[in-house]
Amino acid sequence: MEFNKITGEILSAIKAIVGEDALITQHAGMEKYSHDETEDLTYYPEVVVKPKSPQEISDLMKLCNQYLIPVTPRGAGTGLSGGALPINGGVLLAMERFDHILDIDEENLQATVEPGVITEVFMDMVVNKNLFYPVDPASKGSCFIGGNVSHGSGGPRVVKYGTIREYILNLEVVLPSGEIIWTGANTLKYASGYNLTQLMIGSEGTLGIITKIVVKLIPRPTQDALMLASFATNESACAAVSAIFRAGIIPSALEFMERKGVEWVIKHDDINFDLKDGIEAFLLIEVDGTNSDVIFDDCEKINAVLEQFDCREVLFADSSGQKEELWRLRRTMAVSVKSNSVYKEEDTVVPRAKLPQLINGIKEIGKKYGFESVCYGHAGDGNLHVNIIKGSMSDEDWRNKLKDGIREIFELTVSLGGTLSGEHGIGLVQKEFMPIKYSNMHFQLWRGIKNVFDKNGILNPGKIF
Repeated sequence: MEFNKITGEILSAIKAIVGEDALITQHAGMEKYSHDETEDLTYYPEVVVKPKSPQEISDLMKLCNQYLIPVTPRGAGTGLSGGALPINGGVLLAMERFDHILDIDEENLQATVEPGVITEVFMDMVVNKNLFYPVDPASKGSCFIGGNVSHGSGGPRVVKYGTIREYILNLEVVLPSGEIIWTGANTLKYASGYNLTQLMIGSEGTLGIITKIVVKLIPRPTQDALMLASFATNESACAAVSAIFRAGIIPSALEFMERKGVEWVIKHDDINFDLKDGIEAFLLIEVDGTNSDVIFDDCEKINAVLEQFDCREVLFADSSGQKEELWRLRRTMAVSVKSNSVYKEEDTVVPRAKLPQLINGIKEIGKKYGFESVCYGHAGDGNLHVNIIKGSMSDEDWRNKLKDGIREIFELTVSLGGTLSGEHGIGLVQKEFMPIKYSNMHFQLWRGIKNVFDKNGILNPGKIF
């Protein structure tokens, strides 16, 4: 698809829709909108537009469709797959003014929010009403709910409470043609034709622009316990994961951390943590509920399981402060790794019982191609984040050989019954690897869906496939 540049006439028309104060046209002012958290990629739009209503977005989309101007929606810019990068220039549609919690319906346990609401702000708001929204990505303190929906984001507590797909009831969406629709209904059941709500989740801003989100809430668990288990090998830690579930226990979180990642967090964040010799991996395990006796019983059962997998030590957090420190160890790992080296992050996911084979295979591939890796992630879901570290790898090998190594990691992941991304999305940087998992028929179906929604291909072009 050949796109057009924004002329002075088109810019004047955009200004008439949103107002001059909603535009950024100077190169310097666009810097923060030229990148997200994906490696070191930078693409500048021709103009940044900050609309404040669905109707403004509708009018913008009609204009851009008419003149074939590419439009890239952007939330908080915390994405890790390049989904918000304006690779074709055009309009960068910044959703930061859509930041209102419109309604919390305590009778029906649901809420209506705009997509620019920060995830943690919303979580805290509903907790004040003894309700719970359990989808909590590591970047919850800065990411937007709209971006979470668009990328199918997850977080530690997906393992017990389910993915974001189970908490989105209905969406108001502006289509590329400018029409404004609701995708479904504010009901817990939906069997009325194709489920457009589910289609929009994870579509990475390629099918429509989300302007309102109806979210399901659940009662808030009132108590929790947190354990940190240490292991001599990555494989023994990963093998324990599936066994915990086979013992009949579903933790509210079950996170894996490799030693190197913990070392870098301690250094980067100055966390006071006693990292003992001979320990190579950790499982951070949380159990929650409303009955302390049941929680304690589950912890004892988990401890018995861990003993079968050469667990060296189990630390029980004995205060809210210690719980916060242990969670900080895990949640700041991505930032800490990024601060230490040039890196690339992959987002593999396999059936959880295959985790030992996955992590062992990743290390073998690293030896073959000469790179190091730091692995951590949502082990309870089989979701392992693989941070590939440049370290001493030559610039030439980093540019030319690394891609073959990443391909082998994805081939291994698929051979184990997994897929390329569990929660980060495909975006720009993973799309070349999609044929490892998906057939030509998949691509035909996806392109057909894209064409129905966006016949001129102006909305977030160049992403996913």
